[in-house]
Amino acid sequence: MINAALVGIDFGKTDFEASLEELSLLAKSAGATPAVTLTGRRSSPDAAMFIGSGKAEELRLACEANDIEIVIFNHALSPAQQRNLERALGRRVVDRTSLILDIFAQRARSHEGKLQVELAQLQYLATRLVRAWTHLERQKGGIGLRGPGETQLETDRRLIGERIKMLQGKLAKLRRQHGTQRRQRERTRTMSVSLVGYTNAGKSTLFNALTKAQAYAADQLFATLDTTSRRVWLGDEVGQIVLSDTVGFIRELPHQLVAAFRATLQETVQADLLLHVVDASSAVRLDQIDQVNEVLHEIGADTIRQVLVINKIDAVPELAARGGTVERDEYGNISRVFLSARTGVGLDALRAAIAEIATAEPLGEPSQPQAAADWNPLSHEPSREPEHGR
Repeated sequence: MINAALVGIDFGKTDFEASLEELSLLAKSAGATPAVTLTGRRSSPDAAMFIGSGKAEELRLACEANDIEIVIFNHALSPAQQRNLERALGRRVVDRTSLILDIFAQRARSHEGKLQVELAQLQYLATRLVRAWTHLERQKGGIGLRGPGETQLETDRRLIGERIKMLQGKLAKLRRQHGTQRRQRERTRTMSVSLVGYTNAGKSTLFNALTKAQAYAADQLFATLDTTSRRVWLGDEVGQIVLSDTVGFIRELPHQLVAAFRATLQETVQADLLLHVVDASSAVRLDQIDQVNEVLHEIGADTIRQVLVINKIDAVPELAARGGTVERDEYGNISRVFLSARTGVGLDALRAAIAEIATAEPLGEPSQPQAAADWNPLSHEPSREPEHGR
């Protein structure tokens, strides 16, 4: 483990503390030990070093006093800001996007996942090549060095561009293969259900509980990167469904990752039903719901029927007694199910809810993603009487 300094600047957003706590979890997930946390308030970022020269000097002294090896910013830095900070601090500086990309690179296991991570990393790197090789910027020349008239920087850009094009081609081929598999499911009329939600909401634990699979599950951010699908038997009337566990979302998810992971997220876009898993024990669960819905909108999955699965109720005394409770919207459609994937309380109610949705025509407009402000499990009473799982 390497010692890291965390830097977060408050620009007046309400979720600053939660975002900083999340950065600490991200750093630990990447293998770093947060030893120093530097915060400050600004109305806007400093153009040269994001935090200003005074804060940069304060940060440098803190790094020297605590043997800091890496500085992690809870923000997106421009290439110029990153270079200036590294010169001033004498240490490696990474931003939030780079940190998340590093975690993804560590966790990718499947061939497809590794391709997607590499594509995202190269797209990120391509924007940071400016002056990255200052000693090689002049034209090649001299005996034995006469080249095609390219600078080293131009060569690097061209090679990266070619690699990006090749990766995009491979991922497009994998997308076509996924499409063939989905058409096969459609021909056999197999219902497709995807688990979505904020990272560490308990999706993989729920997936294992429903499918008896052994998918990797851990109390850490981005424990799951590769989509895993299993068939689940829901009785003679419904038969089998295909349940997919997908990558968790996070606030300010890098656009490179959203773009690169479109092949994986196609399972979400093409699903018949989304089970939006919510960590009931999180103090910022309402914000997390909105963050997930934003990403669903970005990938074109915001029109798919959605059921909120309120997970980890065993960790919330006010909700513990609601295990197996099913709530319905104004049209009578199932909108929320309360359960604990860890203890198994409420799993039968969820299975029954999926079976009902699979076999019954909607009574009205199907449930769509809700704004978090429309729901608070600790204060908002449902408009209809809740029912308990059979």
